[in-house]
Amino acid sequence: MERPSRVWLVFTMLLSFPLCSFALDKLNMCMDAKHHKIEPGPEGELYLQCAPWRENACCTANTSTEAHEDNSYLYNFNWNHCGIMSEKCKQHFIQDTCFYECSPHLGPWIQPADNTWRRERILDVPLCLEDCDSWYNDCKNDITCKENWHKGWNWTSGTNRCPAGAKCEKWTDIFPTAQSMCEKIWSNSYKYTTYTKDSGRCMQMWFTGQNPNRKVAEFYLNHGSRTEVAMMTSLTLSLAVLLSML
Repeated sequence: MERPSRVWLVFTMLLSFPLCSFALDKLNMCMDAKHHKIEPGPEGELYLQCAPWRENACCTANTSTEAHEDNSYLYNFNWNHCGIMSEKCKQHFIQDTCFYECSPHLGPWIQPADNTWRRERILDVPLCLEDCDSWYNDCKNDITCKENWHKGWNWTSGTNRCPAGAKCEKWTDIFPTAQSMCEKIWSNSYKYTTYTKDSGRCMQMWFTGQNPNRKVAEFYLNHGSRTEVAMMTSLTLSLAVLLSML
């Protein structure tokens, strides 16, 4: 009986550490993607719309600068695939890029990805109502040819062009509602919510001063941790039974 007891003791100690570190990492981490840093940290020179993340960021200063460029080296993505995108609409896509590249508090929504250019992605990040609605309203008179901008483009020229057979149409014909745009444009990276910025239940793309999203991530992390703990407890009990049989 001595050997199983020792094995169980070691197993229990090892098991306790991943659970704690998992929670801490999910609250302040960078996803494994094309331009993200390995760990978040201060970046005092972040450019313009990315500047709110300068105290703790997953992006570099160079990434923040390129986020503001048309056809930047980040992804060679052409906002003007159906004519010149309006400036007020483009500002939201720049902010979206800053949020995606710089935010260190997306851990609760990071999932494995099967893309060649990234190993992780975000899924169903709950956006604040104001941010999604203003994004949609500022783009509703623009033109595009696709509802999912993650895939299906013609990349033969080195930048994205509308695929064969796709027509450039008014934004509101492609995206009838703010919800359809926010959820479909990046393959459900974002989730439309009716939560407002003062609710503490949604992630803010646009903010000034201290980053409000850490508390939101903490809420969702704690909310979801009950399931994780239950799974770990079930695993522990199952292994305990197996070890007791040694």
